[in-house]
Amino acid sequence: MARRQNYRRVLQCMLLLVPAVIFITVVLQKYSNPFAAEWTQGFSSPTRTPRKQSAGPCSPKTECPEDHFSFLIQSGAANVVGPKICVGNKLALGVEKNNAGYGINIVIINGKTGEVLKTSHFNMYSDDVKPLIEFLKSVETGSVVLMASYDDPSTKLTEDARKLIAELGSSMVQSLGFRDNWVFVGGKGAAVKSNFEKHVKNDKAKNKYENWPELIELKGCIPRYLE
Repeated sequence: MARRQNYRRVLQCMLLLVPAVIFITVVLQKYSNPFAAEWTQGFSSPTRTPRKQSAGPCSPKTECPEDHFSFLIQSGAANVVGPKICVGNKLALGVEKNNAGYGINIVIINGKTGEVLKTSHFNMYSDDVKPLIEFLKSVETGSVVLMASYDDPSTKLTEDARKLIAELGSSMVQSLGFRDNWVFVGGKGAAVKSNFEKHVKNDKAKNKYENWPELIELKGCIPRYLE
């Protein structure tokens, strides 16, 4: 009988001790490693950082009156960074659209609606000038023409080609030289301001990129074509 009573007492003690040991173990695990508790909480309810939207290639946007179109033109930088031409705060020509290249880059838009009609680029260092001449002759009355140089815009540029560009309103194309930077907005029969043009000469003493001048930018508002 004594042995049975002792066995019962031992069993009762064990039944009391086991929950106590479990409780103490849980408490120690929770409070002895606060980093683990914080990490678990962070994993179960992660915080999301909102993504920043890209400003886009035509930022900052240009606001214009209702009877005008906004534009932004950047020449190329040396022979590394390509040019871009934006119309109505939207990219019309650039590396992102895979329609820019060395030489003279051109965008033609409808002077009434602002719709982009044509884009092209003409290598004036190694290619024939005839495709450029034909392209310029195809410009219809009421069109607005935007141009940007990249690398070299003038080596193959003949007098006939210069004359056609001058007829669109350019006053600087006649002095355009080897690796000059140049941007221009003109039009055929459209009311385009003559000051929408910039030209920086290639001058080794002043060049920003050794053999090329600095990038130039031109932006503003083009009035709609009125017959």
